[in-house]
Amino acid sequence: MNSLYTSFLVFFIILFSGCSGSNSSYRNYSYSKPTTVYSSNKDAHSSSMDPKIYSHPTMRPYEIRGVKYYPTTVSVGDTFSGNASWYGPDFHGKLTSNGETYNMYDMTAAHKTLPMNTIVKVTNLRNNLSTVVRINDRGPFVETRIIDLSKTAASKINMIGAGTAPVKIEVLGFHVNGKRNIPSTKELAQSPKQKSLGYFSLQIGSFENINGAIATQEKYNNTDGYKTIIKDAIVGDRRLFKVLLIGFQSEEEARDYMNNNSQFKHSFIVGD
Repeated sequence: MNSLYTSFLVFFIILFSGCSGSNSSYRNYSYSKPTTVYSSNKDAHSSSMDPKIYSHPTMRPYEIRGVKYYPTTVSVGDTFSGNASWYGPDFHGKLTSNGETYNMYDMTAAHKTLPMNTIVKVTNLRNNLSTVVRINDRGPFVETRIIDLSKTAASKINMIGAGTAPVKIEVLGFHVNGKRNIPSTKELAQSPKQKSLGYFSLQIGSFENINGAIATQEKYNNTDGYKTIIKDAIVGDRRLFKVLLIGFQSEEEARDYMNNNSQFKHSFIVGD
């Protein structure tokens, strides 16, 4: 009996020792991560944001980590100064905030408030090297930075190694919607001199019966923070009650919202 007990005791001691050794070895194992560090913190750029929170805010006001950003009015010749950073492989192939696919080899950049498709000249104040990029993304969301360049754009002003650089940004013009290449000097000369933000609405319904208009107004009022109003209009010999979703500060904001909300796909934009 004692011999049997002793045998079982030895067996369990050996078994326990083996398991402890295995667990100890696993706990002490550490994975060596690659040493390459990219300048743009994932939390500082739009592509890493929760898409449910950060969904196509191309021209409408948006909020990131409690800070609200408002796209602004800019004109050719406007200049800004601050620090630039760059973003590369961690975001390559992901969607930018205007729905394009980010390509770190394209001449593009992210800015918190400049209108999409604004063409800007970026000059590295450390070496006076310049490059021209198109804004197609939002970021960087770090207070001390004003622009996030693609990897290729950053390499052209020799800031890859440093990661960041003090820069001057100059607005050169505005690209035609649908085009992604950097425009020529001639095209820039023909582009608008100002990208202004006005007040636009979406007409979401038109009724001869006021009750239908009221029902639609009540149904969609305060949708995503936008308000509804009813306009009484005479069209030809007909009296119509038009329901408008209001509060858009640019045509791009209204179009972006319409294109990304199937319930309003048959609406159309009205300028105030």
